[in-house]
Amino acid sequence: MYAFSEHIRRFSRRSKAILRQIGLAALAVVLTACQSATLTSTTPDFISTDAQTPQASATVTEPAVPTVDTSLSTQAPVSPSLSPTTLATLTPETLLFINPTQEPIPVSSWRPPLYPDPWAPTLFDHFYFSSPIAANEINTPVQDYRYGGVFFEDIVHTGVDIPAPKGTPILAAGPGTVLYADYGVFQGGYDITDPYGLAVAILHDYGYQNQALYTIYGHMNEVNVVEGQHVETGDILGLVGETGRVTGPHLHFEVRLGENSFFATRNPELWLVPPTGYGIIAGRMMDTADQPIYDQQIIITDPAHEQNWFAWSYGKTAVNSDPYYKENLLIGDLPAGMYLLRAAFGGVNFSIPIEVQAGRVNYFTFHGYLGFSLEPPVAPGADFTPAPLNTPIP
Repeated sequence: MYAFSEHIRRFSRRSKAILRQIGLAALAVVLTACQSATLTSTTPDFISTDAQTPQASATVTEPAVPTVDTSLSTQAPVSPSLSPTTLATLTPETLLFINPTQEPIPVSSWRPPLYPDPWAPTLFDHFYFSSPIAANEINTPVQDYRYGGVFFEDIVHTGVDIPAPKGTPILAAGPGTVLYADYGVFQGGYDITDPYGLAVAILHDYGYQNQALYTIYGHMNEVNVVEGQHVETGDILGLVGETGRVTGPHLHFEVRLGENSFFATRNPELWLVPPTGYGIIAGRMMDTADQPIYDQQIIITDPAHEQNWFAWSYGKTAVNSDPYYKENLLIGDLPAGMYLLRAAFGGVNFSIPIEVQAGRVNYFTFHGYLGFSLEPPVAPGADFTPAPLNTPIP
């Protein structure tokens, strides 16, 4: 689904959710569908673009020092408090799904080829899957509806949504066996009212850390595979559609680890091979007491092209962070180069330059009033084990 107009961005995300919910109050159960947006976005009111253009060098020779950016307006939004909900009380029967407003699909643009599949530049990476939408289509997840995003009534998104015209081929992200190919993937049995609509679930031929890997493809217009069929990477599973609880055509894509469950998802952008020359920024947003901050906005600015990307830290429920990165914020498909990270916390604005290296996860942490740090995660020891599934982000 698609970008809000400029004036909507002038409200806080919580106000924006209320405004959009007015038009959707009649919907009782709708899928965590996505709001499509173009990659280029405008800067919010509390950021002055002219005052924020950094003097970035081509390379970084030493770790950057976090700074408090006093040139920004102090009228910065503070992350709202979310209602306490635990996985113990959240069940598939009580989950709500959302249905944001549909806008026109942006013009398609050429995409570079992906790195080889699988792609693991470090011991802790696992880019095992190819994009389920071909490179000659727009196949970037919508930034307003990425994994972990919080929407109406604190609903958390468990996948990424890729905008594509109806009838666009959907490709298998990796080799595996089709477990399900019909309506009802959410409940695990045929249900024409299933919020995922016509969908396919695949159990892949390989796993990760002795756990099975699954991918989910939702809202299809047509399915071209059957249960029990073996598929290879790039095989056509069906066509993009708008079945289920949506307002327009797109692909909802999920990665599940350990079990084929709504509560076992991981961020797909840490599993999809990035395009050549592109990288990922992953971070852990915490307050000064090192407690996770939920639904906290961060702005990534490319000063050379005066372009902004937006991301929000994960919500409290139904999502899982990577056991190594322990991220609660991620934005992928960033061209390699120098960027500026910006965030507002408690009425104070912080910024730090960061270099995005191609094909890599580029990591940061944020510690409330202590600001940003670019130190990588500590490498786990021999006794390292993944974090338990089906638990909120630690």
